[in-house]
Amino acid sequence: MTIQSKQDIIALKEIGRIVAHTLQVMLDALEEGMTTLELDQIGRKILASYAARPAPELVYGFPGATCISINEQVAHAIPGKRKIRQGDLVNIDVSAELNGYFADTGASIPFGPVAPVAKRLCAATQEALQQCLKVARAGNTMADLQKAINCVAERNRFSVIQNLAGHGIGHHLHEEPQHVPDNSREKDRRRFQKGMVVTLEPFLSTGPRQAKEMADGWTLVTPVGHFTAQYEHTIIVTETEPIILTAYSA
Repeated sequence: MTIQSKQDIIALKEIGRIVAHTLQVMLDALEEGMTTLELDQIGRKILASYAARPAPELVYGFPGATCISINEQVAHAIPGKRKIRQGDLVNIDVSAELNGYFADTGASIPFGPVAPVAKRLCAATQEALQQCLKVARAGNTMADLQKAINCVAERNRFSVIQNLAGHGIGHHLHEEPQHVPDNSREKDRRRFQKGMVVTLEPFLSTGPRQAKEMADGWTLVTPVGHFTAQYEHTIIVTETEPIILTAYSA
């Protein structure tokens, strides 16, 4: 969506604050042996306390309130019996709706002692998101965003997952523009517009460049033994620094 009124900004900030708080509570709640379903139920309760509705469930019929992905799972993993163990790289993605407005956020966290490469991957992906925030300004192209992510990945000797990216958001979970940036294009010449509401969410991996869908129809994975990290904000594009709707400390 594109911002049309002050009410749009107020409503988006409210749902952005809710999903950011839910994400932080879930990150803080991680415990050895906890199942992803138990963690998901914590997120569900927080969203319900604000009368916010989990977006994946609402929009797509996803079997969970949040997406919790571990290690080789890149995104959209279904909460279930899988237990969180020391050394896991855990990604939590929270999106929700309130009063007709949507926001989306996510973060990866190394749980307990993890392989040094997983820590470096998280740091590089956080850096990629910060570079995205510098690029996502009215008039800049989405190719500029693409270049910024690739530069961080290459400098740190990681890969970019090509078939996952940010997207438009606001009155729906996924809106135009889709694929922000579109990695299938050599140069994505679309430009950011003032007032545009989008998610920025670089996915960096320890090697693979594609995530494959599992038989469950939801979970996206890379080969076992690899890690993928993702950090995500929902923003409003301006002519200078974007308005970050989902600020959190991971």
